Amino acid sequence: MQQSRRDLLQASLLAASAARFSPARAAVSKLGIPGPYPGRVIAVQHPGSIVSGAYQAEPVRNMMHKGMMELTGAPGWPDAWRVFFEPSDVVGIKVCPVGGARMSSDATVLHQIVDGLKQAGVKPGNIVVFNRYRREMFDARINRWLPEGVRIAWSAEAYEEVQQNINGYDPDVYVDMALCLPGQNPSDEHVRRSYASLVLTKQINKFVNLPVVKHHQSAGITITLKNMSHGLVNNVRRSHVTPTANACGTFIPAVVNLPVIRQKAVLHIVDGIKAQYHGGPGGRPKYQWEHKTMYFGTDPVALDKVGWKVLDDKRKEVGMASIALSKPDADSHWFNCQVEHVELAGLLGLGVFDDAKIEVKRFDLA
Repeated sequence: MQQSRRDLLQASLLAASAARFSPARAAVSKLGIPGPYPGRVIAVQHPGSIVSGAYQAEPVRNMMHKGMMELTGAPGWPDAWRVFFEPSDVVGIKVCPVGGARMSSDATVLHQIVDGLKQAGVKPGNIVVFNRYRREMFDARINRWLPEGVRIAWSAEAYEEVQQNINGYDPDVYVDMALCLPGQNPSDEHVRRSYASLVLTKQINKFVNLPVVKHHQSAGITITLKNMSHGLVNNVRRSHVTPTANACGTFIPAVVNLPVIRQKAVLHIVDGIKAQYHGGPGGRPKYQWEHKTMYFGTDPVALDKVGWKVLDDKRKEVGMASIALSKPDADSHWFNCQVEHVELAGLLGLGVFDDAKIEVKRFDLA
């Protein structure tokens, strides 16, 4: 039987994300990606959610309550969280601190997530705020916001050019792809592999993904998918070594397709109160704006498709080309921003890419 190019691409991505799993561990739970609400995106806007650059607690609280209840159809805030979590869970909150103090997950949103988990019966000591690097979280001041009893965890101290030290990572859970850094020996298995964080594989059984809405020079966008692919494994620099040696388009979906990620990523809450349309992944204030919207879903592909349009609409507003057609400039050096990672993730069953099948329900709160 002749295979199409699309079939071959999907097969290669599936092979790349092969890891050492028993069949029982490989099964994707009903709550795992794409979750119980594939294609559903809840967008909640509030004009008072940010004032003079500061998040406002009461509007954010109202946005969170509205978003979670509309996503699940639950009659109340505790009921919405009980759809995903139960008292016996150990739950991670995967923050996004790459943009520094000015463009990272915010304390106001984080506190609402912790409250929701507690409403579902999860004990504070079983809530783990985590990220790949300790220094990033501390530079973004996330360690200063943690409610009493909530833990913080990381896989490594800080970013390194060669990211192959597997202390803090699980030697039995990895993505093997034919990518390496210049001068490395591709026959070395550690060069070809990205190992999953021990926080993910050993410390938690579920996690909430808390990304921001931001441009990325090599991946095009960094929202839900990339917050997982590049924040949950080591040896990621090989996916975007230089402005021309860029493989984010395939690396991102291959990593997120790991069974341990698909099983444990049960909820995505996208902080779009502030957003950045160019110059990412670092925080660049001149490209940031107050979008004043949060997004809720269990489908990371649908969420990223919606966020991608938000960024392109803003770029059009300021006279810039779309991300897919953008050219290198002083603040974005890569030749091809590989937003195709969103569509390829859809091919792997990680969510819904087709706009006609994505249901976006929008709510404006006064």
